[in-house]
Amino acid sequence: MRTRRTPQAISPPAPGVTGKLLDSEAALQEGVAALAVLDPAMARLVAEGARPPLRKRPPGFEGLAGIVVSQQISTASAAAIWGRLKAALPDLTAEALAAAPDELLRGAGLSAPKIRTLRAAAAAIVAGVLPLDALPTLPADEAHRLMVAVHGIGPWTADVYLLFCLGHPDAFPAGDLALQEAARLADGLEIRPSAAALNVRAEAWRPWRGVAAKVLWAYYRVAKARDGAPLSP
Repeated sequence: MRTRRTPQAISPPAPGVTGKLLDSEAALQEGVAALAVLDPAMARLVAEGARPPLRKRPPGFEGLAGIVVSQQISTASAAAIWGRLKAALPDLTAEALAAAPDELLRGAGLSAPKIRTLRAAAAAIVAGVLPLDALPTLPADEAHRLMVAVHGIGPWTADVYLLFCLGHPDAFPAGDLALQEAARLADGLEIRPSAAALNVRAEAWRPWRGVAAKVLWAYYRVAKARDGAPLSP
């Protein structure tokens, strides 16, 4: 006699332990309020004007490709290259990129390292090694690990994708220079903390490290505008 199997319930996405993505202004404000409870210093930054915008990028391979294209070049150059790439590949999927000849990608203005990164990411997605669709359901650290396992995708790229394309509330790009400078200003430090030191500081903000990053970026802009300094790095 065959035993009847009981269907298993499908769990909703549960990044970190919050179960929420930063996919709306209401979700972001909920995260800001929760972060203020975890760390009164964050509440102080928000009170001083560091109100983070939602700011989202499209998810999926196209969103990841946009982050890769924009790395280490000016905004104007990134926009020009992106425009040429989209003109050449309007349907910018992993499959389309994998099938595109190098000549087409070089013609769009992509460097050899960026072509290698995009090809590696496309191959990983097609092979199922990098399940972009499943990343929102994973804790930030696990999603980060899957992304940086792909050749060419570094920690900053992974965390920026998780935070801005997926709205993951606990992604934290500790290697971002502006984020480090914001932390220096916020904590009154003489030198900018390293990525490792900032990661240690960010443990107090789990599971809302992504919200903390957004608050710090907003504070960076407030502080630099107040001091009359240029908005860099």
